[in-house]
Amino acid sequence: MNKFIFDRKTNEDVIIVNAVIEGKYEFRLALDTAATHTTIDSNVLYFSGYELKDSKGEKEIETSNGIIIIEIYQIEVLNSLGINKTNFEVQVYDFLAHGILSDYDGVIGLNFLQDNKVCIDFKNSEIVID
Repeated sequence: MNKFIFDRKTNEDVIIVNAVIEGKYEFRLALDTAATHTTIDSNVLYFSGYELKDSKGEKEIETSNGIIIIEIYQIEVLNSLGINKTNFEVQVYDFLAHGILSDYDGVIGLNFLQDNKVCIDFKNSEIVID
């Protein structure tokens, strides 16, 4: 069992967790239990050493702001919340090119969490992964 403390100053803040690609590049993701798939900014992929030309294809997805086109990539190792996913498929979107500026670099979706018991304890500001 792993416990992770999160900080939310207001009820409007999202839960931010650290993630690492290939054990080298650390970045921040929002924990999004409404997202079916994990999505990261294309700049994270680039700085992690992936070639943007190596996309497995593109796909239309529906977001709360409408339909967007994302690229699909296979990440060798993605780690967050003590969970290691190998050969993990992520959606990639160029946040900056589409005017998205935020304190995080994407979202962890249900596909990352699905093989684990996950408890988000808002009272104690912790996430427990079992």
